[in-house]
Formats: sequence, C-alpha cells, structure tokens
Amino acid sequence: MFRTVLENLPPSLDSTAEQPPLFDGTTRLYTAYICPYAQRVWITRNFKGLQNEIKLVPLNLQDRPAWYKEKVYPPNKVPALEHNGKITGESLDLVKYLDANFEGPSITPDDPAKKQFADELLSYSDTFVGSVFSSFKGDVANEVDPVFDFLENSLSRFNDGPFFLGQFSLVDIAYIPFIERFQVFLSEVLKYDITEGRPKLAALIEEANKLEAYKPTKVDPKQTVEAFRKRLSAQ
Repeated sequence: MFRTVLENLPPSLDSTAEQPPLFDGTTRLYTAYICPYAQRVWITRNFKGLQNEIKLVPLNLQDRPAWYKEKVYPPNKVPALEHNGKITGESLDLVKYLDANFEGPSITPDDPAKKQFADELLSYSDTFVGSVFSSFKGDVANEVDPVFDFLENSLSRFNDGPFFLGQFSLVDIAYIPFIERFQVFLSEVLKYDITEGRPKLAALIEEANKLEAYKPTKVDPKQTVEAFRKRLSAQ
C-alpha cells in the first residue's frame, strides 16, 4: 500500500528564479500547487511512494520563469515531467506514465469491467469539468445537478469500496482535484452543496481526505475561491 514519505515542499519558482539543471539524470515534476491538473500527477507520485525518486519543481503561474517555456516545455503549461532525457506533459497521460514506469502500488484496475468503466469515466472528466465551470454564470442547480448525479450513480457501480472503481484508482485521481475545488466554491460562493442527497459522493470525499497521498496536495480553500472568482469575473 502507500509508503508514507514526509517531505518539505519547495517554494514556487517565479520569473527571477534560476533554472534547475536539465537532463542531469534527476526526474522532475514541474507543477503548480494551485493547479488541479498538476495535482493529479502529484497525487500519483505520492501514492506510489515516489517522493524521493521524483523531485517537485513548483512554478508560480502568475509570474512563471521565461526559461520554462523557452528551454523546458514550450506549451508553457503544467504539469510536465522530465524523465529519461525528455519532457512530456498532459496530466492524465502522465498519471498513466508514472503508473507504468515506476514502482509502487498500481492505480490501474486488472478487472476488465473496471478497466472499461475507468475508460468511460476518464473520457467524461473533461465534460464534467467544463459543465461545472460553465454553470458559474447560469442556473447552477439545474446545470450541475446532472453531472454530480452522474458521479453519484457512477459510485454505485462497484461496491467493494468507496471509490469510483471500489478501490482507489486513477479515476479518483482524475476527479478528486476538481471535486475538491468545486465543493468549496459552489458552497462558499453559490450556496450549492454538492453532497446533498449524494451519500456516495460524500463518502468518496471523506475517504479521499484520509489519504496521505492526497492530504499534502490540497489547496487552501481561500485560494480556490479567489482563483475561481477571477475566472468568473473574466467570463
């Protein structure tokens, strides 16, 4: 199961920071503490006990270093992984890459039915995120009820645990960073409780909050509200 490794989180690098060495044999995860996409890969790293094998390089997304785009990852997004002499990106691809190429507990199901359902849920994740974001300026309840009901129903598919596939998997890693943020913002700002009438979703959140792999990756709720308010005002 999960290997607990305590670590002191490094400070975020801004435009004045020097670039770390590139391709020196160190595996680096370029991330941002506030980014839910990067959080997916961070959780995976932690769950597999790879804190000593994969070094975090957090960036300040509001004042990111020029060298990141110019020399490390031209798309200028996080997450990105430096491993075996190359840089790769895209959060779900990296989650799968870490699971396939590093030691530690697997987050990919062996059961064919669970594999198929995992693929369906991963394909739906962008729709889920987009639907909730688009609801911020509309009729929140009417627009997000169906997507959170979909999650609740999905959590009923397997009964051998509280997570989407029963046991903790890459599907939970895909959704939890967004569920975390949406729960805070919808409750605090739009007065919508995502867990009301959804006991399985409430149980998922409760169990996720117990995971040592997830706890250090959680965002300050105030930061979430501030970031989403900015997003809302920009729409």
